Amino acid sequence: MAALDEPTQLLIQSNKADAMVVKTRDGDKLGSVFAFMINKRTGETAYAILSIGGFLGMGKAYYPIPFQLLRFEPTSDIYVVTIDRRVLEGGPSWAANPPVFDQAYADRVASYYEVAKQDLSLGGATLSPEA
Repeated sequence: MAALDEPTQLLIQSNKADAMVVKTRDGDKLGSVFAFMINKRTGETAYAILSIGGFLGMGKAYYPIPFQLLRFEPTSDIYVVTIDRRVLEGGPSWAANPPVFDQAYADRVASYYEVAKQDLSLGGATLSPEA
């Protein structure tokens, strides 16, 4: 973590994402970023996969959330989840075998968090929340 008098770097290597701490709106440590899901067409981060819980690699759970539900806190060099922890913990997740992050799964995540669905087809755009 950067010292308070040092500037925070705004770029992060994707293979270093697991070093990014994630806290709740109340300031409690929630977990860390396990990975970012990048839209290959736009280059934008669509989802963050959060790693929560566990000890020595056992018992961890992974929660995909739309990237827009994270807020970067530059003074602490952390992400803050902008939704209630209970909402996050009730959302789509996995412990062992990750799902295929296809259109159906992306739609499920977007519907749960009530955000606009993204068209993951090769020619797509953002879909309306009702789509």
